[in-house]
Amino acid sequence: QVQLVESGGGLVQAGGSLRLSCAASGRTFSNSNMGWFRQVPGKEREFVAAITWSGSSTYYADSVKGRFTISRDNAKNTVYLQMNSLKPEDTAVYYCAAEYGGSYDYANQYDYDYWGQGTQVTVSS
Repeated sequence: QVQLVESGGGLVQAGGSLRLSCAASGRTFSNSNMGWFRQVPGKEREFVAAITWSGSSTYYADSVKGRFTISRDNAKNTVYLQMNSLKPEDTAVYYCAAEYGGSYDYANQYDYDYWGQGTQVTVSS
C-alpha cells in the first residue's frame, strides 16, 4: 500500500503563487511515476502535470504550461507542484497520484494506482 499526503493548498490572490507538496510512504517512491490532478465540483478530475520516476520527463496540461512546474525529490519521497501566476480558474481540489506499472498514459487518471486525499486551492480575483 502507498499513502500520499498533500499539503500546501490555501487561498491566494490572482497572480500569486503556491507550492503543493505530496509526501509518499509505503512503497519505493523512486519506482513510481507521479501525477497531479485537480477537480472542481460537478466536473471530471482533470490532469495537471506528471513526472516520471527519475524526474527526467515532465508533462503538463496546456492550461498550466509555463505557469506550473512539477518536480520530485526521491530522497525525501516527495513530489511538488510549484504554481505561479495563478488564475481564478485554477481553483480546485488538487490531488497527487502514484503509478507503479511503468507503462501508462500520464494524463489518464484511471492509470494511477494510489491517490492522496486532496488539498484545496482557491484563487481569488
